[in-house]
Amino acid sequence: MSVDIQEYEEKMAEPGFWDDQESAQQVISESNDLKNKYESFMKLNESVEEYQLMLEMVEETDDEDLRQELIEGIKQLHEDTEDFELVILLNGPYDRNNAILELHPGAGGTESQDFGEMLQRMYTRWIEHKGFSYEVIDYQSGDEAGIKSVTLLVKGDYAYGLLKAEKGVHRLVRISPFDSSGRRHTSFVSCEVTPEVSDDIEIEVQPDEIRVDVYRASGAGGQHVNKTESAVRITHLETGIVATSQAGRSQLANRQTAMQLLKSKLFQKQVEEKEAELAKMRGEQKEIGWGSQIRSYVFHPYSMVKDHRTNEETGNADGVMDGDLDPFIEAYLRLSINNQED
Repeated sequence: MSVDIQEYEEKMAEPGFWDDQESAQQVISESNDLKNKYESFMKLNESVEEYQLMLEMVEETDDEDLRQELIEGIKQLHEDTEDFELVILLNGPYDRNNAILELHPGAGGTESQDFGEMLQRMYTRWIEHKGFSYEVIDYQSGDEAGIKSVTLLVKGDYAYGLLKAEKGVHRLVRISPFDSSGRRHTSFVSCEVTPEVSDDIEIEVQPDEIRVDVYRASGAGGQHVNKTESAVRITHLETGIVATSQAGRSQLANRQTAMQLLKSKLFQKQVEEKEAELAKMRGEQKEIGWGSQIRSYVFHPYSMVKDHRTNEETGNADGVMDGDLDPFIEAYLRLSINNQED
């Protein structure tokens, strides 16, 4: 790894390195990422050596305070090692990018729309736990409760690499609070996740390839954000892909945001098509998965959340809905790496 860092340093020292600002920033970003990984590894290695010495001291002195300090230190080392392992797993070309997360309730009216809002809360709690930030790019409130759709721009290092594990259909089984007869209902919400792509990604969109609609923006609970038609919806006619934005105060700002979202979606579509073609050439049977059910949230007749891809499950459904998603995300990433190696 130190050799790789040296290569980056030599590249940055070359004449004309700053002639292409975007390329230079990319190299610096990659170099900093590699340095951070190296420093994290060395810090973990130092901690292992420190606790080995501490263990020898505990065995010699039988000091109870030192023993407790060692136990707490090893627990923290275990957590730090798992975090480092996760970063190593996130080695895709766009894993470090910000993520665009969209939730779309399925058929079922108020029941599914309420589940959509529950998932929005779950993801925003997870975002806060990770120290990330987010912007609500588009929000369509439900007729009676919940949401019709929501789009979040999640900002943070490796946001896309982590959240790509959440792409697919989520299923809820519970006693409906909207059913006076107290019957059990099943609801579905699809989650779409794409990387936020930079302007240097070449995605050409011609004016005659899209339809642009404007409408009055509304916020959570149906309150009007403004009294003009500033919200923008752009539809790519050939693919049917739709991108919307109502976060900005002006129609121009929302149009720019919606166009960036559209380019990100079109780019993601290109990547998935290439992956599917490669899988076909290799003779692999792979499910593309935009409409596949990935996880079930069961609140009745028992409490359980289970991921159908990895078989990761927990009986603490409340904890999951409060943002405890890391075990599911990590299990998916490890499974993906194992499948690539096979």
